[in-house]
Amino acid sequence: MTQHLPLAGKKGLIVGIANQHSIAYGCARTIRQLGAELAITYLNSKAEPHVRPLAEELDATLTLPLDVEQPGQLDRVFAAIREQWGGLDFVIHSIAYCPMEDLHGRVTDCSLSGFSQAMRVSCYSFIEMARLAEPLMPNGGTLVTMSYHGAEKVVEHYNIMGPVKAALESTARYLASELGNQGIRVHAVSPGPLKTRAASGIAHFDKLIDDAIERAPQNRLVDIDDVGQTVAFLVSDAARALTGETLYVDGGFHIMA
Repeated sequence: MTQHLPLAGKKGLIVGIANQHSIAYGCARTIRQLGAELAITYLNSKAEPHVRPLAEELDATLTLPLDVEQPGQLDRVFAAIREQWGGLDFVIHSIAYCPMEDLHGRVTDCSLSGFSQAMRVSCYSFIEMARLAEPLMPNGGTLVTMSYHGAEKVVEHYNIMGPVKAALESTARYLASELGNQGIRVHAVSPGPLKTRAASGIAHFDKLIDDAIERAPQNRLVDIDDVGQTVAFLVSDAARALTGETLYVDGGFHIMA
């Protein structure tokens, strides 16, 4: 990597790579190509064999386990980053979870435990990461999370994840307001439907795919590299005047009635 690369010298944490089709991997690949140094996490021992080769391909400085529901794991990740780098320039948060029975049911019927778990993993973990990243960003930085159009409009079969992602987008705006005077910028990125392992849990996902291709002005699906390019811009100095945004990367689908 040479110093003319736009992200050379920046160091960041990317959370949410499950395999080579993950949005988080698309972000990591693009950001690494542009010169940044990465810390990568994997969910558990089952996920590690799928993620570690990708981390090695990306020359990740740190490859660490992270299940945000396990007490202490997130603190250990940030402690390792502090020890290795002493600071941090960006965090990419690309994790979400909801129990299948609640994801496939009506919002009306969602269980308290299912809603709480979905909020814990998909939204509150972003708050935790912001809190832990703040002291590592004395000269500013960028926090980015992943949302979906179902946060703003009712998307059939997206169900309880719609309210959860709406909370996540609102959280990003409040974090942007609170951290802005420290030079920390916060964004939500809202990709169109992508063929990822996480998306496969949504009922009738193929219908969402077909609808996106038909209705989007560009008449195509976006891919993880499209998202990666957008996120790379957001963590770069070129986006220094932007914060608190929800940026759609969906070929224009969200503008259509």
